[in-house]
Amino acid sequence: MDTYPLDIDPEQVVRWVKTECDAAAAPFQVSARRAREQREIPLEKAAHLGDAEREDLTEIATIATLEIAPLHVSEGWRVSVVVEDELGPRIADGVSAEEREQRIDPGTFYKEFIRPGRGNATVIAEVEDAAARARVDHLIHAIETNRHGPAARASKA
Repeated sequence: MDTYPLDIDPEQVVRWVKTECDAAAAPFQVSARRAREQREIPLEKAAHLGDAEREDLTEIATIATLEIAPLHVSEGWRVSVVVEDELGPRIADGVSAEEREQRIDPGTFYKEFIRPGRGNATVIAEVEDAAARARVDHLIHAIETNRHGPAARASKA
């Protein structure tokens, strides 16, 4: 699959998908999840800490992903909105399996992660071929012009 960033506002994508799914039977497979990751504190952030303090601290990041895919996998595309929010240093106590990844609904994704100051948000497309890329382009155009309904469906392109 070819992966590339899309130049579109993540909030606009999520709002459009939510509206589309709320209005009728979902024209896409939409899934959302959030996960927490522990990371070592980068040396430049921990320069004022000694070795013992650095070992006791980790940086926690929450990564939330909303995936939009066609109902038929054979169409060969997927669009993802990814928000990465670093919560900062915390005492290293392990992250439970329950905290690592959790499925959430698109409304929760929008409410918790699509807001100013929540983190870095990006929109990424994955396509198998030129036809799939054309479907994604059609979808993005529908989102940018806020068109809804059967005429706007990327799977009909």
